[in-house]
Amino acid sequence: MKLKLNDTVIVITGKDKGKTGKITKVIPTDNKVIVAGVNKYKRHMKRRDANTPGGIVEIERPILASKVMLMVDKTPTRIGYSVSKTGEKTRIAKKTNSPISKAK
Repeated sequence: MKLKLNDTVIVITGKDKGKTGKITKVIPTDNKVIVAGVNKYKRHMKRRDANTPGGIVEIERPILASKVMLMVDKTPTRIGYSVSKTGEKTRIAKKTNSPISKAK
């Protein structure tokens, strides 16, 4: 999977098209990511004990990785890889052909 934790992405299809956010969780087995503030749903939760009250809670559900694009310099771009002569593999932005800095 080319997307990493803490990457800033933009949603390109679906009900949240145009929204941006950071990736909070990556699920590579299902090719899905969870993006902060995107794909929110309400869930009715039952009261568990005195410390966790019940009610309606908003949760963020996973979204397919193919429905988001990485934002590099405020521009959505596809991701590719470049292998140096020393064998080091780095991610590059396809639009500018420049290396993508490590996500912090």
